[in-house]
Amino acid sequence: MFDKKSVSDVNVRNQTVLVRVDYNVPMKDGIVTDDLRIRASIPTIELLEKKGARRIILISHLGRPKGQKVPELSLAPVAEKLKDLLPDKKVFFVSDVSGPDVEEAVENLPVGGILLLENLRFFPGEEANSTDFAREIAESTHADLFVQDGFAVVHRAHASTDAITKELPSVAGLLLEKEVTALKAITEKPEHPFIVVIGGAKVDDKQPLIDKFAKIADKIVVGGKIAADGYTSPLDTVYVAEDFREGTEGEDAGKKLDIGPISDEKICNMCQNAKTVLWNGLLGLAEKPEFAISSTDLAQTLGRAPDLTSVICGGDTTGFVENLQKKEPDLQYSLISTGGGAALELLSGVELPGIEALEDK
Repeated sequence: MFDKKSVSDVNVRNQTVLVRVDYNVPMKDGIVTDDLRIRASIPTIELLEKKGARRIILISHLGRPKGQKVPELSLAPVAEKLKDLLPDKKVFFVSDVSGPDVEEAVENLPVGGILLLENLRFFPGEEANSTDFAREIAESTHADLFVQDGFAVVHRAHASTDAITKELPSVAGLLLEKEVTALKAITEKPEHPFIVVIGGAKVDDKQPLIDKFAKIADKIVVGGKIAADGYTSPLDTVYVAEDFREGTEGEDAGKKLDIGPISDEKICNMCQNAKTVLWNGLLGLAEKPEFAISSTDLAQTLGRAPDLTSVICGGDTTGFVENLQKKEPDLQYSLISTGGGAALELLSGVELPGIEALEDK
């Protein structure tokens, strides 16, 4: 299922390990408001420490600064959140990704220490997949090994997903391995009945997924704005929401902004009787509580079915489910994916450059 080497397969004792994490997290006023992706990186960090890594250097991007240094997109606040999540670890931050300041920070890093570098996308070389940029990072950090654990970025051929693998031995982290294994299991060996729930707004993004799973799933359910806009399918295996909750006030008046009670009940019943459910895309305009009813019902149905393999993917969907979990901690899922576009492309059968570049087992 996963044919690349991972941190579990290699010796890291006394090595300096460069880890690509995905700390592209939401922030408000310099404070991290959702730490899902930071927490998701911790198992790999802890395994590297347990296996005796001398130093752990973390690299990530945040937002879209387009090759410019944008102070509000600095990873410094993320380093503070990481310190909170790892109170017994020595976590440091340096406001660069290569050069003398980074070399000095690495040299001064205590054994077992963790160093987070500045936002990769402050530098044009990252998105340009620059070999020189990748080499500068590898040389400045004195890394012996590269670990790719940023699942959400492996569909991009950037310096920290592709070029860096030409400079260092490169393996997968635990998060990447977990996500790829779970998502491939859905496409290759799902337990039936298998239901795929598709929501969201952009049919062009979701049609490849519908086409892929039309051959695999027992039922594909379509909701969200896609259904509200009149999506149709000639396939008997595709169920499109048939009724909607409409707005009644202001600019929302008359708009179909959530699927209705008939469709809501049918979808939840289908999923309750399934063995595997993949959910991508919200069923309504869930940022407004009055139109989050069906998405909440589905999330509760999946989260309270202990024998169900439930995989949630897509940024809006995972964020919604995670926020609901904070209010209802009893809700549990097999996988809440950290990858948006990467998960969609993997599920659609597209090869991801950041995975292909890693060493084979």
